Amino acid sequence: MSSDNNRANWGSKLGFILAAAGSAVGLGAIWKFPYVAGKNGGGAFLIAYLVCVFTLGIALLLAEMVIGRTAKKSATTAFRDLKGGLWPWAGRLSVLCVFIILSYYCVVGGWTVAYIGRSITGEAITADTALLASAFGSFIASPAQALGYTAIFLGLTVAVVLGGVEKGIERMSKVLMPALFALMLLLIARALTLPGAIDGVRYFITPDFSKMTSAMVVDALGLAFFSLSIGGGMIIAYGSYVSKETKLVGATLWVSTLATLACVLAGLMVLPAVFAFNVDPAAGPGLTFITMPAIFAQMPGGQLFAVAFFLLLLFAALTSSVSILEPIVSFLIDEFGMTRRPATFAVAIASFIVGIPAALSFGPMADTLFFGKNAFDLMDYVASNVMMPAGGLLAALFVGWAIWPRVKDELAAEGASAVLPAFRVVCAVVAPILIGVIWVHNL
Repeated sequence: MSSDNNRANWGSKLGFILAAAGSAVGLGAIWKFPYVAGKNGGGAFLIAYLVCVFTLGIALLLAEMVIGRTAKKSATTAFRDLKGGLWPWAGRLSVLCVFIILSYYCVVGGWTVAYIGRSITGEAITADTALLASAFGSFIASPAQALGYTAIFLGLTVAVVLGGVEKGIERMSKVLMPALFALMLLLIARALTLPGAIDGVRYFITPDFSKMTSAMVVDALGLAFFSLSIGGGMIIAYGSYVSKETKLVGATLWVSTLATLACVLAGLMVLPAVFAFNVDPAAGPGLTFITMPAIFAQMPGGQLFAVAFFLLLLFAALTSSVSILEPIVSFLIDEFGMTRRPATFAVAIASFIVGIPAALSFGPMADTLFFGKNAFDLMDYVASNVMMPAGGLLAALFVGWAIWPRVKDELAAEGASAVLPAFRVVCAVVAPILIGVIWVHNL
């Protein structure tokens, strides 16, 4: 394993791109994107999302990669080493943000583990979506099952992070990411042949601009940040393992494109089936677990496809949960001198405890609301729509103003001088104004 400053490095540029894309692709694309797009009217949301990704998203992804590689440290230590003052608090905010995400994300990861078992037994394979919705509802309402499967998923995440950067994270991403894309294409081909599926395609790609509201734009911005892993220190941590030979601008474009492609493919995989089976496209977090089994029930060898799909969904969830756990572990290693093993176990135990209300949000705590949301939805909203944009905003200001000479030298050295003026304007001016305006408008 190569190293700079005794820090682990990715074994290859491809390994880094696939790991960063895996961080982004996860459940954010396959589980979250279809139901958020469904809730926000389809086509208009897709356009808002794409605009957010290919303007703010790309610039802030590059900003976080540059911070990580320049400092060779995780977020909090990077902000301190590069500038100091109050800036380390930006890193601490990002660590808190990903800790909250990890705590509810493992609940959904647990659902994927359960559905692998339900696919193997055939329990989850039926074309009756009302039955599937009812079975899913009673499953997530069971405290023992919700907490048990959350613990199993968290254990799997811990196992990969204990493997380290190259042996654990990179090796897993290189195999699973290509397999995931191949299976998604196969399932899209099947979904599109279902009667009525074309209405779902139309809903997804035809913009209805009357649906374009400030709340929808906040959702699009939040999902762009969530699906690109921006604002949580994940990309800073991953960037800290990137060697000087890797061109960051090219890597940023690859990661953004793969993550966006996964979201669009997930939309084409789930929404046509939603319309074919007359399921409400705004059905919420359970959408994937209700519509996909109904597609499998109508395919030759459907049970085999179901097992493969939920296995790959689990792996996609793992590539993300690993990227969420890694910056928190890096924070404990860099800030408190802990070694990887105790740091990883400490975070996992704390995350499980904090995640208990999220796991019980669809059962015993379903009627316990905070600001009109259950614990799961509140954690998701605060992390995705408030804290991640805040983290992205601070990273943009940091790069655009606080350490610009360092960033300019770092990117000029890899031959990226042509993009520097536009990159600085977005970081220093455009991103802060846009995120600020959207927030204020939504309050």
